[in-house]
Amino acid sequence: MDTQKSQQGGSGESLERLIETLDLSTLQKQYMKSRWLDQLTYMSKRSRETRNWYYRLRMTAIIGSIVVPILLGLQPNIKDSKVDLRWLTIGLSGIVAVSTAVEEFFHFGDRWRHFRHTTEALKTQGWQFSQLGGLYSAYPTHQAAFQSFTTHVETLLQDENKLFVSEVVNEKTKGEASAETSTVIQHISSDKSKSSDPVKLD
Repeated sequence: MDTQKSQQGGSGESLERLIETLDLSTLQKQYMKSRWLDQLTYMSKRSRETRNWYYRLRMTAIIGSIVVPILLGLQPNIKDSKVDLRWLTIGLSGIVAVSTAVEEFFHFGDRWRHFRHTTEALKTQGWQFSQLGGLYSAYPTHQAAFQSFTTHVETLLQDENKLFVSEVVNEKTKGEASAETSTVIQHISSDKSKSSDPVKLD
């Protein structure tokens, strides 16, 4: 964790030094630091956080879904043993269900890809501007290209906000409705099963 933070800090400092080398006014450099670099740092941080949560939850669900059938298969073979795998199986099944539900609710995978895409887009804009390449190859100086740079950055950030709301947030709302419907159906099926065919646990 400390290494990751130090790398993040070093990256931010190197970009600040890069900004200082550009032929820009103090106000323009301040814009690049407080707007472009600040948003780049934020998006990069959010990308790492959502990626880590996505990996944790998915790996928990995948490993758990593999282990549960194995435990179910072992139960008849050690029926007379002191080891009771029923509660372990139930607990692990619950963990798998919770991990899957949390990831589906928060859409960490979608958020990670969204923040990662925006981070790379901001990086591309910054590097092309600093080298006067790509979209800025027609400009002779950074001063001349600065207005175009700010326009591209602001457009990118506005599109990012619209995309986040339309895709990530709306998908989350749909997921909530789907989860609620699924829960209702499960309750109905469970009630029918209990009333028609009682199950003896012992």
